[in-house]
Amino acid sequence: MNKSPIISTFVNQVRHFAHHHQLFTPRGKYIIALSGGADSVSLLLVLKHLESELGITLEAAHCNFHLRGDESLRDEQFCQQLCRRLHVPLHLVHFDTHAYADLHHVSIEMAARDLRYAYFEQLRRDIHAHDICVAHHRDDSVETVLLNLVRGTGLRGLRGIQPRNAHIIRPLLSHSRQQIEQYLDALGESYVTDSTNLHNDVKRNKIRLNIIPLLRELNPSASQSIFETSLRVTEALKIFDDAIQRSIDDVTTPMESTLGGALVGGALVSSAPTKQSRTAPTKQLGTTPSHPLTISVDRLKQQPSPEYTLHEILSPRGFTSAQIEQIYTSLDTNPTGKIITSCTHELAFDRSTLILQPKTPTPLVRPMHIPETGTYVLSDNLKLKVETEECGDRYEPSRTADCASLDASDIKFPLTLRHIQPGDRFVPFGMTGTKLLSDYLTDRKKNIFEKRAQLVLTDAQQRILWLVGERTDNRFRITPHTQQALRLTLQ
Repeated sequence: MNKSPIISTFVNQVRHFAHHHQLFTPRGKYIIALSGGADSVSLLLVLKHLESELGITLEAAHCNFHLRGDESLRDEQFCQQLCRRLHVPLHLVHFDTHAYADLHHVSIEMAARDLRYAYFEQLRRDIHAHDICVAHHRDDSVETVLLNLVRGTGLRGLRGIQPRNAHIIRPLLSHSRQQIEQYLDALGESYVTDSTNLHNDVKRNKIRLNIIPLLRELNPSASQSIFETSLRVTEALKIFDDAIQRSIDDVTTPMESTLGGALVGGALVSSAPTKQSRTAPTKQLGTTPSHPLTISVDRLKQQPSPEYTLHEILSPRGFTSAQIEQIYTSLDTNPTGKIITSCTHELAFDRSTLILQPKTPTPLVRPMHIPETGTYVLSDNLKLKVETEECGDRYEPSRTADCASLDASDIKFPLTLRHIQPGDRFVPFGMTGTKLLSDYLTDRKKNIFEKRAQLVLTDAQQRILWLVGERTDNRFRITPHTQQALRLTLQ
């Protein structure tokens, strides 16, 4: 390879950037996403040059989206010729991009992106490659920063494009488009040009063709300055993420799944947190747990930035900035019972806490009729066993939350398992007068989600036998005169 200063500098920068960000593993196989454009061609050439030094092997992949007529075929043929000359295996795939976009109701640009990255990932698995190398460069990252700034994506949007995202790596991220073109010119290498990049009918192209030239009139090094700022933001966010995660851990408590509470999504859930759940290993920011979560309002208000802490908890769960602001401004008024929903989650105000849980189907459990004794499947992981037992002098009724023992003499089949309804009343075990179930659950400090999910078991006369997982009805208690017991067990 020609040892001109331009070529040497370019190769050295890629080598240094790859080493600094630990992008390559010796003896690893890597796929080059090859479009035929200047960026991907330079990526293939420089990695081919470093292939032996890095101890890696390369294969290329080209996607034909059939969006530009003869140009699409020209690009494919160019990639075939280049890979043949460089002795690099090439994988080709053809997509009906318009059909995919119509089927999934997305833009052509989004369809092409989805198809491309899904194919790359499947190919990576099929050929046991380590990662996929894409040719994003510094100017792409600058455009991303400006786009995110306009969209208002928050601090993380100001990082721009990262060197690694899962199995996608970007070895050219420290290079400008101008450096890439100079490198190819010094090598005497050709490349193809996508004519759609020359029109400003796409947001990114408007940034590239209109906004960045204006910024360079103010500062000729505007792109470099923005890129360097994004690198500083990336480093600062490491400190920020650590601090915000400690704030999140301080204000949130996962709600433990047990058989002592209300049925939620096929599992009985208790609102009582455990000490261990407060000290459990922290989750990565942005994860979406499938279990309910409580947020302490008092501890939230003690954080250095309560509103941003709340944003970091709720935003990954689909809540918009406007919703989060509404929730935050409502903390002082404490509208207990109020529910705000996102596309995936529900949040309820509950006294001094916020209760957050994934959305669940309504009703959570369909009413189930139980005509006789036996075992009944409530969900994939929950069953109700109904059986009778003879009572002797030493009979011991159940005293656990997941099992109830009742006097069978006055219970009429069929039984019905259902959610509580407005006006439901029962006689709590150990009492003589009736009580509204809603009042009983309030006294038990159940939150609105637990109330909504609470199940009851009734007999043929619609009398409540058991507030499931909570308390039996005193009218059907076991007495010294009980001859036969009805035993109900959640398994």
